[in-house]
Amino acid sequence: MEMISLLFNGFAQCMSLANLFACLTGCVLGTIIGILPGIGPSATVALLIPVAFVINPTSALILMLGVYAGAMYGGALTSILVNIPGEASSVMTAVDGYQMAKQGRGGVALVIAQVGSFIGGTISILGLMLVAKPLSEFGLRFGPAEYFSLMVFALVLSSTMVSESPLRGIIGVVVGLLLATIGTDLQTGIPRFTFGIPELMDSIDDVIVIIGIFGVNEVIWYLGTNFSRATGDEMLHAGRWNPNVREWLDSAWPVVRGTFVGFFTGVLAAGATLGSFLAYGLEKRISKTPERFGKGAIEAVASCETANNSSTGGALIPLLTLGIPTSGTTTVLLTVLLMFGLRPGPNLMTEQAVLMWTVIASMYIANVLLLILNLPLVGLFIRILEVPLTFLMPGILVFACVGALALNNILTDVALVLAFGVLGVAMRWTGFPTISIVLGMVLGERIEQSLRQALAIAPDGFMTFFTKPISLTFIVLTVLILVVDTIARRHGHKVDEV
Repeated sequence: MEMISLLFNGFAQCMSLANLFACLTGCVLGTIIGILPGIGPSATVALLIPVAFVINPTSALILMLGVYAGAMYGGALTSILVNIPGEASSVMTAVDGYQMAKQGRGGVALVIAQVGSFIGGTISILGLMLVAKPLSEFGLRFGPAEYFSLMVFALVLSSTMVSESPLRGIIGVVVGLLLATIGTDLQTGIPRFTFGIPELMDSIDDVIVIIGIFGVNEVIWYLGTNFSRATGDEMLHAGRWNPNVREWLDSAWPVVRGTFVGFFTGVLAAGATLGSFLAYGLEKRISKTPERFGKGAIEAVASCETANNSSTGGALIPLLTLGIPTSGTTTVLLTVLLMFGLRPGPNLMTEQAVLMWTVIASMYIANVLLLILNLPLVGLFIRILEVPLTFLMPGILVFACVGALALNNILTDVALVLAFGVLGVAMRWTGFPTISIVLGMVLGERIEQSLRQALAIAPDGFMTFFTKPISLTFIVLTVLILVVDTIARRHGHKVDEV
């Protein structure tokens, strides 16, 4: 009863004009940031720190959390309509979402994505209220060895799902892992594979790879396969935007499963990206028609977008109860909390009850506002698909290059985006799944760090991965996936390539 009383008090505090305006501003700004590739919520929240000095702490935190939540909603738009994920967490949404757009179901994908985002975000905040402390204590049991095994499990699960040939999927992942090693070694400070190019010393940003492999790849592929017969009348189809009963039913359980997958990956500091990978792999693994995935499966869009948004509530648990940030955005939020004299820990929810419960209530309001803001605009958004392809494709190319330039304001990033676009085309021509290289690239740095940290502190070397129960569990699951996948393919149950 005390929790309910505190929550209602938080809602009452949120109803003030200043707090409602901060929440609405954050939601709108976050949605725009999610649409634009290359900026990201962490950079935006960091830029808002000076604003926090001129408004009260409650409104400042509400504003920043609104940006955090809104960016997750906005990322679905460009992923589905023009195949350019603004963030790594939106990559898996683009795989099937863009195929749905090409089939005239882009509006359906957007509606399901927005509703799934709302459900996942709302339930994750409920989880933050109810199980914050025990889950944060469980998350402390994950060390470098456990994180390494978890990410290997995620990579194997995903790579075996995205190609008819598991070997091609794994090769693509390995190439991505190798690309992730480019840059300065964080432990020795020695440049690796930079070939004397100063701009590569800071490594290749994940967003560069994502924009090139998805957006630029699609433009070059279109030019190569349609140039001889392209006319100004060619276009994608906007189609309908209201899901039918079958599509709602097909999305229901994926939304439920995506909520729990995203929430727990958020709690475990694994992040929204890994959560969307695991959610996609889980849905395809248990589906009775896995061959539909990669060709416009509504279940994939529902689970991935739900997992993205449910991870936000999960990520707040270690931040608020332990003071452990799990992403760039939560790191900035930790800085803001400390700036206001708020020290995250087990007693924060009681010592600063009014402030914390107001912030929690604002997250509920933010999810409602985002749903109200985005759903009515779906019919307008899908009009993008009615632009003739001969005009839309150059626009996508310009959008991709501007997004790349916005990252670090250097032309090298633009050249890299174009290079990865060419690489994506080459992979499509040779039958390699383009998504596999992104999987390895996105998780490569974290896998390397976890591996080296685990070996540095382990007295028994590689045996540490087998002597820790959680790590061993993920290793066993990884082996089982490989065995089951091999047996299934030998019996003719092949999974079509994404």
